[in-house]
Amino acid sequence: MTMSSDSSTASRCGFVAIVGRPNVGKSTLLNALIGAKVSIVSRKAQTTRHRIHGVFTRGPEQFVFVDTPGFQTRHGGAMNRMMNRVVTQALADVDVVVHVVEAGKWSEGDANLLPLLPARARRILAVNKTDLLKDRDALFPYVSRIMALHPYDAVVPVSAAKSRQLDHLLDEIAKGLPEGEPMFEEDTLTDRPVRFIASELIREKIFRLVGDELPYGSTVVIEQWEEQPRVTRIAACVIVDRDSHRPILLGTGGERMKRIATEARQDIAKLIDKPVHLEIYVKVRKGWAERESALRDLGYE
Repeated sequence: MTMSSDSSTASRCGFVAIVGRPNVGKSTLLNALIGAKVSIVSRKAQTTRHRIHGVFTRGPEQFVFVDTPGFQTRHGGAMNRMMNRVVTQALADVDVVVHVVEAGKWSEGDANLLPLLPARARRILAVNKTDLLKDRDALFPYVSRIMALHPYDAVVPVSAAKSRQLDHLLDEIAKGLPEGEPMFEEDTLTDRPVRFIASELIREKIFRLVGDELPYGSTVVIEQWEEQPRVTRIAACVIVDRDSHRPILLGTGGERMKRIATEARQDIAKLIDKPVHLEIYVKVRKGWAERESALRDLGYE
């Protein structure tokens, strides 16, 4: 179904890939641009594992964002191979690429992404975390050095955390959107089902509250979702890679898991605008992150 548009202004709609090395703020930027949490945020790299479409409609313009995992160049394994495939597939058919870097920093990981950017797409360098710069005068020579070696169609300094310069970034992205009718209704925020977003919110709490104690061998599966008149009852399973991971997640007397469940329940209730009863339990499935068949079974692309 399409929306009606102002006949005096041509509708524009296209795909926008947000790419960058791990932990430069891609998910924070996506959430800030569309005004809602559709991608989880963590200080840990490798948080985003799925290709997520976030949708933002601004008048006759509809931006369909693709939030990709950070491209992995240092480590092998089925999980990282899968994530790298997601990145390359996401870039294959986009209209605009937003390459996110951290202000004042340019590493080999940033440069390694450049050969992957499609030549036909509009390329925008989004210099993120400008609010953390101690010397604002250093920004211009920093950008000049990058542009001398790697020309982009536009450069926009932003702060995703502070929502600064986001309208300017959207203006630059809009220049690369092709004319066409919207793909989604105006109030659509994502094409992912609400159960997926709920599982991601639980996984975000695990990353934030467990920290470096738990490796990346964990994922979340929603096993039950029951809509009742006054409450939504959800049963979620956290799948871990080793027996030793279970006590790490539970914490002393189960206190850590209680906090994970409480904070996740609050976010999910806000997401669906309804009280939530959430139960979370833990299963051990050894080696799941290293077997592509297991990854597919758990919903990874």
